[in-house]
Amino acid sequence: MKSTTRKVATPKRSPTRAAKSTRGASTMPGETAARPVTRRARTAPLDAREGAPGIDEPKGAANSVRGRQAAQSTRRRLPRTERQGLVLAKAAEYFAEHGLSAQTRAIAEACGVSQRLLYSLFPSKAALIEEVYNREIAGIFKAIWFVKLKDRSVPLEQRLIDFYRDYYESLLTRRWLRLFLFSSLAGLRMAPTYTDAIVTHALEIVVTEAAHDAGRDVPSKIDELTEIGWTLHGAISHLAIRRRIYSNDNSLPPEEVIALNVRAFLVAVPSLLPMPEAAG
Repeated sequence: MKSTTRKVATPKRSPTRAAKSTRGASTMPGETAARPVTRRARTAPLDAREGAPGIDEPKGAANSVRGRQAAQSTRRRLPRTERQGLVLAKAAEYFAEHGLSAQTRAIAEACGVSQRLLYSLFPSKAALIEEVYNREIAGIFKAIWFVKLKDRSVPLEQRLIDFYRDYYESLLTRRWLRLFLFSSLAGLRMAPTYTDAIVTHALEIVVTEAAHDAGRDVPSKIDELTEIGWTLHGAISHLAIRRRIYSNDNSLPPEEVIALNVRAFLVAVPSLLPMPEAAG
């Protein structure tokens, strides 16, 4: 008797159900279907200045939230006057290298602060420049120089040499000269203000002491007096410009050049100043 194998018909799945069951599935037999990927919402980019190291932040502080918070706390604790001093120093350095015509945004960036913070420290660019003048131009002059120039217990030649050597080294620096020249090119009043307030007084003392030492009268006209003083003062100023701006190197040390100019001035004084009027 023949055995018969009965075929069991496999029920067909509807195309719709098959599509639903296999939609999105691309696994091989025996694999577990991967979880659907959930995209994280993109956060808005941080402001370029948020958390960026500033004039009073430690390096690397912006690399973490805690670092940013610590830096912000440090910034809040920094006294206003100290922060102003830091900004002024950086602003003066920037002005000396790039001139005084820069926009406040570039100045703030050079100082490592936001434009908003810059304006909170200085209400305007003009106010910032005025403070730079007070600190970096006029503020470097030493009032004690006036006193020492008048001290007749010291020979005049030595007084003048000491004064101009100190003036050359302490005040006529590269940065000071560049600020002074850039301010004039920008049409600002830094140079005239400094000359009227400080240099003219120094020239009066120099010529008055030279006249006394030579037994001569002081010129009655202030313009004549100051021009005589400029023959020495201008020579020292131009020496600094040649050495520190023009990079005109010379084997002769500046202190020796200063001494030469002082001696030449004192030799010329008797021929430049009037003789005392005869009494009666």
